[in-house]
Amino acid sequence: MGPKNQDYSEHPKFHVALDCIIFGFEQGELKLLIHKRRIEPFKGHWSLFGGFLKDKESLTDAANRILRELTGLEKIYMEEIQTYGEIKRDPAARVISVAYYALIPSHRYSDEHSKQYGATWVSLKDLPALIMDHDTMVEKGLMRLRRRASSQPIGFELLPREFTIPQLQTLYEAIYQSELDKRNFRKKILSKDVLIKLEEKDKIHSRKGAFLYRFDKRKYKHLVDGGYNFTI
Repeated sequence: MGPKNQDYSEHPKFHVALDCIIFGFEQGELKLLIHKRRIEPFKGHWSLFGGFLKDKESLTDAANRILRELTGLEKIYMEEIQTYGEIKRDPAARVISVAYYALIPSHRYSDEHSKQYGATWVSLKDLPALIMDHDTMVEKGLMRLRRRASSQPIGFELLPREFTIPQLQTLYEAIYQSELDKRNFRKKILSKDVLIKLEEKDKIHSRKGAFLYRFDKRKYKHLVDGGYNFTI
């Protein structure tokens, strides 16, 4: 006899949601993109951005769709963190949520999208309490960001294409919430040999000015293929 026909109808059905932990870097601070929820439950309370999985979408496709609709940006750095499935995490229904964190360069983000979706950039230092288990998601996202930034150059995703060493140091200090020695950081980052020094200087932040640099993605990829590990 062949295998018995399987019938899924006897099993319960659940909602699958995607929640996005969206980090940005602006004015020397690491920020999170949040909004006040427009539907019940928890209407009017601070929340991460998210949405439900559609019938013919993969999880990654759904996360990309949500980010694209919210920010208007394509090819955002994004990574799955964890699945949350506590029975009573959402009082409205049984909802299983897959959390992703994303890195958005603030210079590419349009305020028009903020207005349309009620999005607000909030410094991690001033972050209000979020609904359900979203605070836990943010903690996990920040831990993952720190771990990745210590071994891969993902911090560059948060910067403009051209930046100074002081700007880069300020970013890493914001990620780790810790002050770094200026001389040691400069020496260490330049020793990686993955930055292209430009002729232009940024004279906005100081009269003397600081040389601008650009991240060499092609060179970094070549080094990685040879077993290189970017460690700060």
